[in-house]
Amino acid sequence: MPVSSRFSKESKTVIINIDGRFDFSCHKSFRDAYKQYSEAQHKYELDMSKTDYVDSSALGMLLLLREHAGADAADIIIKNPREDVKEILEVSNFDRLFEIC
Repeated sequence: MPVSSRFSKESKTVIINIDGRFDFSCHKSFRDAYKQYSEAQHKYELDMSKTDYVDSSALGMLLLLREHAGADAADIIIKNPREDVKEILEVSNFDRLFEIC
């Protein structure tokens, strides 16, 4: 499965792993990975170290996660994106909306 998630009770963080292609085919599994958690109570960490493709629908899904997590008050970190994925995020100005490290 390209999208999986788990909850860290210690840090109150929802950790979402995205493997392979992050495109519209992941829409349901990505939404399911975070919808079960109430928006303002948790931090979100997206591990994109194994993500090798991101398209415009994936960017839209990230924006939906941001809305769910509290919009401007959202605490979302995108961790370890590959260089080409990071470049797409930066060109799209997502580095202004999300912490990318």
